[in-house]
Amino acid sequence: MSADPTQVLAFETDCHIFDGCGFPAPGLHSFLFEPLLGDGDSNVYFNKPMLLALIGSVIVVGFFWAAFRKPKVVPGKLQLVAESGYDFIRRGVVYETIGKKEGEKYVPLVVSLFFFIWMMNLWSIVPVAQFPVTSIIAYPIVLAAIVYITWVSLTFKRHGFVGAFKNFTGYDKSLGPVLPLAMFIEFLSNLLVRPFTHAVRLFANMFAGHTLLLLFTIASWYLLNGIGIAYAGVSFIMVIVMTAFELFIQALQAYVFVLLTCTFIQGALAEHH
Repeated sequence: MSADPTQVLAFETDCHIFDGCGFPAPGLHSFLFEPLLGDGDSNVYFNKPMLLALIGSVIVVGFFWAAFRKPKVVPGKLQLVAESGYDFIRRGVVYETIGKKEGEKYVPLVVSLFFFIWMMNLWSIVPVAQFPVTSIIAYPIVLAAIVYITWVSLTFKRHGFVGAFKNFTGYDKSLGPVLPLAMFIEFLSNLLVRPFTHAVRLFANMFAGHTLLLLFTIASWYLLNGIGIAYAGVSFIMVIVMTAFELFIQALQAYVFVLLTCTFIQGALAEHH
């Protein structure tokens, strides 16, 4: 193997069961990549996940630009697909959560988040790429930070300082003696725990899913020796099953992320009583 196993994603291609070598199980090293440009000692550092994020952004922007650059009353196939995706998020997520009147201005943000996250997740099952960008915690953190800043600033803008404080703390004088404790818990939950769980939910699902795919893929190759071939077949079937399951999870996690985003925005816009 490489002198530094923390810098590679691949595994020993000549290692099989009964050959005297151990199973090269995936781990944290499977999420670390050597830089394509620069190194750890320079100001330039560009690796595979960054490249996938850049290409994914170009694909999403290019797709919608191509679909809507010359819109027609009777849409073509590309415009129809783009309109269906856009309308699904607008009506099924934004309008249902925030409402049509208040939510319309936030549709571009939510649609952008959904398709960007979905594309970053899809890289997991794309040949050659085979890595979900959102399994690197930095990307979900930045996305959650965008939502957090939008939500907090919108809350202050809509309610002012006192109103925002009540909004964040769930102020309700009917709670009586337990009001200070309830406000403290709500404050921590809203301003600290909420953005953390928003990011970690996406990251953890993509991290776990990619680890399982790697586990069964590596096992399929590792077991290709002697009687182990029978088990390799079972492992390969699990690769197919997990890939299909990941397709569902990738879309679901993008959906959950934007649904929570709309819930936060709706909470910022709601009048506090």
